Amino acid sequence: MADSISLPDFGSSSQTEQGEQRVQRTVAFPEAEYARLDKTGTSVIKGRMSYEWQGQTIYANRAGISIAPVTTYSAEAAELALAGKTASRADPRAQAYTHIVRTDSNGYFNATGLPSGTFYVAGVVQLPDGTRSPLILSQVQVGRGQTRSIELSR
Repeated sequence: MADSISLPDFGSSSQTEQGEQRVQRTVAFPEAEYARLDKTGTSVIKGRMSYEWQGQTIYANRAGISIAPVTTYSAEAAELALAGKTASRADPRAQAYTHIVRTDSNGYFNATGLPSGTFYVAGVVQLPDGTRSPLILSQVQVGRGQTRSIELSR
């Protein structure tokens, strides 16, 4: 299922828009930094994703949401994505730490089984004209067993 989700590459196997150029990463995969992270846990991040377009709120419809731990490696990809660029493919070892969920038809999502920590929560909204919104990204901290509700919007 993750292969069909098109997102900025925070460790998932996402696809870029046709013709889009990937920017070479300068941060090497930090094995020691990732080794200190848990892959699963009891935390939850839930919310709703939307984008303001031509004076109306467009809610994500079965859109992919990427939830990646904040690391020096993912921070570089997030900074590039916010600048409208796509980082070169993530090291496959990062995939084990990236959680992917989908919104429902009204933009709501619910990611369970997350470890505690700080995450980049990101996605894009398909717009009525067939294009995609710019990256919508939020940095969220969640404690062990905690549920955080967010509005992922731009």
